[in-house]
Amino acid sequence: MSEDFRQQALHYHAYPVPGKTEISLTKPADTVEDLALAYSPGVAEPVREIAQSAENVYKYTGKGNMVAVITNGTAILGLGNLGPLASKPVMEGKSLLFKRFAGLDSIDIEVKHRTIDEFVDTVANIADTFGGINLEDIKAPDCFEIEKRLIERCAIPVFHDDQHGTAIVTAAGMLNALEIQGKEISESVIVCLGAGAAAVACMELLIKCGAQREKIYMLDRKGVIHTRRDDINEYKQLFANNTDKRTLEDVIEGADIFVGVSGPDLLAPESLKLMADKPVVFACSNPDPEIKPELAHAVRDDLIMGTGRSDYPNQVNNVICFPFIFRGALDVRASQINDEMKLAAVHAIRELAKEPVPAEVVAAAGADKLEFGADYIIPKPMDPRLLPRVAKAVAQAAIDSGVAQIDMPVDYMADK
Repeated sequence: MSEDFRQQALHYHAYPVPGKTEISLTKPADTVEDLALAYSPGVAEPVREIAQSAENVYKYTGKGNMVAVITNGTAILGLGNLGPLASKPVMEGKSLLFKRFAGLDSIDIEVKHRTIDEFVDTVANIADTFGGINLEDIKAPDCFEIEKRLIERCAIPVFHDDQHGTAIVTAAGMLNALEIQGKEISESVIVCLGAGAAAVACMELLIKCGAQREKIYMLDRKGVIHTRRDDINEYKQLFANNTDKRTLEDVIEGADIFVGVSGPDLLAPESLKLMADKPVVFACSNPDPEIKPELAHAVRDDLIMGTGRSDYPNQVNNVICFPFIFRGALDVRASQINDEMKLAAVHAIRELAKEPVPAEVVAAAGADKLEFGADYIIPKPMDPRLLPRVAKAVAQAAIDSGVAQIDMPVDYMADK
C-alpha cells in the first residue's frame, strides 16, 4: 500500500465526520404533536400491540430491516487478532455495504469477552433486537462453535460471512469456470491451501455442489491434512485424506482446481505447471494472492483464474452475495439461513454471469466489454440485477425449505 493511498484511506474515514454510517429518522419530529406520537404518550400504543403479539414488532419497528454486524476482533481482515475496538472500521464498512447494496439498516457491535460462552451469551441476549446477525472476523476454530450455538439459540438468521459468503461466491465462480473448461466438479481433484473458516466452508459447499470429499486435498501450515496426523481439530479432521502425499507439490500434480485462502506468493510457478490441463485457480489471499495473475498466465495459457482483488478479472468478493442473502431472508422472516438458501444463492449468481451485461455495469467496471468466459465468470458487485435475483432465489428457498414465516408478495422485488 502506497503512502498516498494510506493517507486517502485515513482521510476518507475521518472526514467530513468520523466513521462511515449514521442514524437517520424515518418519521417527522418537528412539532409537539410529532414528539407526542414518537415518544410519550403515543409510543405506548405500539408497545401494547407488541406485548399482545410479538409479530407486531415487525409492523411497528425497524427490526425487520435491521442487521447487526458482530465481531470480537480476533481475525480482522488479514491483520489478525487486534481486538474488538480495532475492528470497528471494518464492521462499519460491512454496515455500509448492507445499506448500499440491499437497503438494509445495519449497526456494528464489537464484543469484549473472555470465553466463547460469554460471547455467545452476549449476542444471544440481544439478538431479538435485530432481524438478522452477520458474524464477522472471528478466528477459527472458535467461529464454527460460535455460529453453531447462536443458530441453535436465536430465532433469527445468524450467518458468519467469512465462512459462507466466501464459499457461496467461490462455488458460483468455480462451477462456471469448470463449465467453460469442460470439466465436471464430481470428477475434479481439488487442492485447498489454507484450513481456516473460509477454507472449510468453501470445501463443504463445493461438496454440496457435487465435489467428492476424497478428491479434496487440504493443507495447513504443516502440510497436507491426512489421516495419520494427530494435531488437527475436528473441522480439519473432516478433510483428513488417506494419502501418503505430504506437500503442496505432491498433491498439486494433476490437480484440476487450486483454491488459495492462505497467504501471498505460496503457489510457485513450478507448482502451477504440474496441474492438469485447463486448471482453475482461485488465489484469494488479499491483498496479495498466492500467485500473481501475470505470473500465472505467463506459465499457463490454459487456466481460468480468480482472485480477491478488484483490479483483476473474476474477483471473488463476498459483497456479491451477503447483502442479498440477508435481504431475501429478512423479507420472508426466515428463522435461519440454511443450505438450501445458500445453494439457491450460488445458482442465482452463476446464472446471472451468463446473461448479457448492461452497458452501465460495463462502464462502472471500467471494462470495454463483459461477457461470459474465462475473464468473466462472476457478476460484478455493482450489477443492480444481483439484488432482485439473489434475494428472490433465497427467499423462495426459505419458503420451500420451511424456514420462512411469511410468503413473498406477488410482486416481490418488482420495485427494487
